[in-house]
Amino acid sequence: MLCLKSNMTANLLDGLNPEQLAAVTLPHQSALILAGAGSGKTRVLTTRIAWLIQTGQVSPLGLLAVTFTNKAAKEMLTRLTAMLPINTRGMWVGTFHGLSNRLLRTHYRDAGLPQLFQILDTADQLSAVKRLLKALDVDTEKYEPKKVQYFINGNKEAGLRPEHVEVFDPYTRRLVEFYAAYDAQCNRDGVVDFSELLLRAYELLARNDMLRTHYQERFRYILVDEFQDTNRLQYRWLKMFAGEDSALLAVGDDDQSIYAFRGAHSGNMNEFQRDYAGDNVIKLEQNYRSHGNILDAANALITQNATRLGKNLWTSEGKGEPIRVFEAYNDQEEASFIVEEVKALHRDGTALVDMALLYRSNAQSRVLEHALFSAGVPYRVYGGLRFFERQEIKHALAYLRLLANPDDDGAFSRIVNFPTRGIGARTLEQLSDAAQAANTSLWQAARAQFDPAKAVKGLPGFVALMGAMQDATQGLPLPEAIEHVLHMSGLAAHYQAEKEGADRLENLNELINAATVFSNDPEAMAELDEVGGPLASFLAHAALEAGDHQAGAGSDALQLMTVHAAKGLEFHAVFVGGLEEGLFPHEQSMNEKDGIEEERRLMYVAITRARRRLYLSHAQSRMLHGQVRYGIPSRFLDELPSELLKLVNAKRNSAVPASHDSYAAPKSNARNNTSPWRIGMNVRHAKFGLGVVVNVEGQGEDTRVQINFGAANGMKWLALAYAKLEVA
Repeated sequence: MLCLKSNMTANLLDGLNPEQLAAVTLPHQSALILAGAGSGKTRVLTTRIAWLIQTGQVSPLGLLAVTFTNKAAKEMLTRLTAMLPINTRGMWVGTFHGLSNRLLRTHYRDAGLPQLFQILDTADQLSAVKRLLKALDVDTEKYEPKKVQYFINGNKEAGLRPEHVEVFDPYTRRLVEFYAAYDAQCNRDGVVDFSELLLRAYELLARNDMLRTHYQERFRYILVDEFQDTNRLQYRWLKMFAGEDSALLAVGDDDQSIYAFRGAHSGNMNEFQRDYAGDNVIKLEQNYRSHGNILDAANALITQNATRLGKNLWTSEGKGEPIRVFEAYNDQEEASFIVEEVKALHRDGTALVDMALLYRSNAQSRVLEHALFSAGVPYRVYGGLRFFERQEIKHALAYLRLLANPDDDGAFSRIVNFPTRGIGARTLEQLSDAAQAANTSLWQAARAQFDPAKAVKGLPGFVALMGAMQDATQGLPLPEAIEHVLHMSGLAAHYQAEKEGADRLENLNELINAATVFSNDPEAMAELDEVGGPLASFLAHAALEAGDHQAGAGSDALQLMTVHAAKGLEFHAVFVGGLEEGLFPHEQSMNEKDGIEEERRLMYVAITRARRRLYLSHAQSRMLHGQVRYGIPSRFLDELPSELLKLVNAKRNSAVPASHDSYAAPKSNARNNTSPWRIGMNVRHAKFGLGVVVNVEGQGEDTRVQINFGAANGMKWLALAYAKLEVA
């Protein structure tokens, strides 16, 4: 029997490299495992658990394993079942939220919850916030429900109850009052939201010494995956379970910490090393995914970051092919190049599902999707929606549809109260009854009830708005008409106010670009001319592209996704597009503390998704807000060793030198501009008044300036060939 047990243990450890073996067979002590991309961390974690159980150091119920996704938890349990003849049913393996739910269900009385408490998802929570604000008769234009929701969740994730939130102004004081009222409402209703699960579980253990001691004595081994993605509250939550005799194993990669916008605190790794691991750090640097040139590029890039623990990926697989770099004239040529390369790789035997197109911003997918659709290449948008299926695009198209056809009840229903304008369900029900009785459309029924004296808010306000929109867009070129609609409808302002609305705003701007490209395509316009006018033609075009041409699950299809969504995945060939300053790295990162370092980590993640082939591309110009924007190659290209790169095409523009040194990043888009207009200059415009130049791009007749005209008129891009500007 002893011999059998010894053989089983030996089998568990077969094939591990020295560092993996050291991590799996650690004695009873805390340690930090720095696990590089593709270094087999999931295998190490699972084998560590199996080895501890197999060698009798702990029972399956005596350890706690925390993952970041349910998928990862299920994979871990499946692998454990395959390794050992054990029942994993009672094991504490799961996500922070899943394990918090389990703790609170077990000790609901101590937690002050009903036995059958319900969990609010994000949409349910927003509805609860709206109900609260309505009951308090709050002006929801000043205190938007989503902003209140973000405020509540942000403070919960920081471990702060209302009484602990610092107040510096009357606005924040009101938000704190809403937070307190929301807490009271949830307690009355017997419900908890996702943030509450974690916070209440932490508070339960923090105040209940007996319960905390019980779990600290029970869990002698605590293992945490993706530790670099933990926030401050999650780390404090973990510390509640860690007793004097607990051995904590944190597995993570600070070079892949890319979720600061979700509250992740990469500094937790340094704190863990100080609090628990000390010098007991094991680096998993052997990569089992990528060829050497790809890893060398990733290493060279990430060494530019100053705040990292440090490691160097390597492989025994050989150097492989060079990294291909393509410079396009514009975003359409970039998309065409990618599509042709995808088709060539597919002809040579690479499955489409083994190729991925990565982009920094969701809005970039529109041009790529159009090129793939035109070429008949099946694709799937991973972890997101196709461009024309996205919520904000559907809302914008609904406004356009109603302008083109006022009798479109579907479009009317979608936007009549979006953004919210105080039109309740009862009002819409009465309107529907009136339309049915008169055998007319909803719009005609609304017009019949229209009273100009009341055209300020509610249903009369919507009727007045659509009439004004119709007048304002009459005779305008299609892109300008759409831009008017986005602003007059309130969609742009609505998403501008959202905490995470930047992506949605970029998508709305991309819709203007799509209209510009469509308007400049005589073939497309002629093909759909019988539909009736540019707007109707464009809507038909959008409907066709939104048709069911995305490949279904399980079929061979090209993968499209943001770099954030690609984390944890790998592909034979990877294309990373849009490598221009302001796009990747994103312009918002320039103004954020450590923003460029996080963007560089994101680029590191993008590079390390590729197993054999990696393509990097950028464009000299691309559409932005319906106008051409001239780009400068990303600084990240300059940070890659030139000997690892193969320039697929020679530089064809004298403004962009042929040497690799031309990738060096400038301080601004105006570095080589000979225009007399300079950033920071005060100017005057006949219509918009006084403003300050904040950006300059293009040359000669193509020069454009971005001017901040203050609260009254906001930010404007103006073409100098047409705008009459004066130095103020």
